[in-house]
Amino acid sequence: MPDRSLFADSPESVGIDSERLEALFVRVEKEVKEGLLPSAQVAVARCGRIAGMRSFGNVRHEGRPAAATNDTLYVVFSATKAITSAAAWLLIQEGKLDSAERVAEIVPEFGTRGKEVVTVEQLFTHTAGFPHAPFRPDEFLDRTKRLARFASWRLGWEPGTRFEYHPSSSMYVIAEIIERRSGATYGDFVRRRIAEPLGLQDFWTGLPHALHGRLADCEHVGEALTDEDYRRLGFPPPPVTEVTEEAVQSFNRPEVRLAGIPGGGGTMTAADLALFYQALLDGGRALAGVELWSPATLAEARRVRTGELVDPQFGKRVHRGLGIVIAGDAERNFRGFGHTNSEHAFGHNGAGGQLAWADPATGISLGYCTNGHDRNVVRQARRGIGIASRAATCAVS
Repeated sequence: MPDRSLFADSPESVGIDSERLEALFVRVEKEVKEGLLPSAQVAVARCGRIAGMRSFGNVRHEGRPAAATNDTLYVVFSATKAITSAAAWLLIQEGKLDSAERVAEIVPEFGTRGKEVVTVEQLFTHTAGFPHAPFRPDEFLDRTKRLARFASWRLGWEPGTRFEYHPSSSMYVIAEIIERRSGATYGDFVRRRIAEPLGLQDFWTGLPHALHGRLADCEHVGEALTDEDYRRLGFPPPPVTEVTEEAVQSFNRPEVRLAGIPGGGGTMTAADLALFYQALLDGGRALAGVELWSPATLAEARRVRTGELVDPQFGKRVHRGLGIVIAGDAERNFRGFGHTNSEHAFGHNGAGGQLAWADPATGISLGYCTNGHDRNVVRQARRGIGIASRAATCAVS
C-alpha cells in the first residue's frame, strides 16, 4: 500500500462525493458477498491522492488462507501493458526512441520471417501481425531464450493492415527495446524511473521473493459459457487465445512472479494502480511534485492511432493510443470503460477483470483488483462496466 501521505484526509478534500464512493464500495463487495469472487480490492484517486480504498473477502498467499487487506498485492495482468508502454514513452520523450522506427533496427534478432517491416508503433497498437507468438513466461529473464523466441516468430498477417489483440508477444519486444535503449533491465527501469519517483512502493514488474507472501494466489471461479449461451445472450463466443487457465495459474509459481512479464505480470495494490494513473493525467506533478511525462508526451500517447480498425470480436473501433485504450465514442463500454466515462478516458484493463483508467474530464482514476478469474466472461465484463460506471461519477457535482 502507498505511503499514508498519498491518502486524502477525506474524499471531499479531493472533490469526491462520500456517498457515491460508498455506493461504489457496495458494488465491488457484491460478488464477494455472494461467493462469486474470493476477494476484491478497489481504490479511487483524484488530485494525486487516494480518496478511498477498500478490500473485501479472503485470499491465499502461497496456498495459505488469509483475509484480504489493503496491503494485499494482486497480479494486474494486462493492465501491465500501460506500465510497460509508459516506460517506453520516457525513452520517446528523451529522444532515445521513435515510434516510427522499425523494430529490427533496434533488435536485429527480431528481424526474421517477414518481421523486418514491423514498426515500434505497431507493437503498441496490436497491429504488428504476430498475436499468437509463443513464449514461456519463465523464459523472459533468460536473454538467450528470449532472443531465440523473437527469431522464431513468424507473421500471421501483414503488419498495419488489421487489429488483433497481442496478449503478450508485442510487449515482450517493447521490454527488450527498453533494455536496448536505456541500458537497464526492464524491471529495474520501471522501478527506478516510475515507481520510486512517484513514491509507489508496492508497484512492481518482477516481484521480489520476499514479497510473494503478500501476493494473492490466482483462482478460477464460476462456470464457462457454452457457444449456445453466447448466442442466446447476443454475444459472439470469445476467440481462443494464450490466456488459458493454465497460463493464469502459472502466476502462482515463484519464477513467473519474479519474471515480471511485460504484457501481464505487474503486481501491486489497487491504490498503487490508481495513483499511477493519476501520474498519467499530469505527468506526476500532483502525486509526487515531479514531472516524469511532459504534457506533449502524454498527448501523443493518448492520440488514437488505429483509425477505423475494429476489434474482430465485436466489430467496434478499437481506439488505441500508444499501448493504451481511449474511451472514445458511445460504445466505450466495449473498450473496458463504464457508460459514464468521458470520451477522453484512457487505460488498460486486465484479463482477470482488473480495471485501470483515468478520466481527464473529472480527474478521477480507478484501480480495481481481484484474484478471482471468472470463467463467465460476460458476467465479468458486466461487472467491470458496473464498477467503472459508478467510479466515473464519484466527483462532487
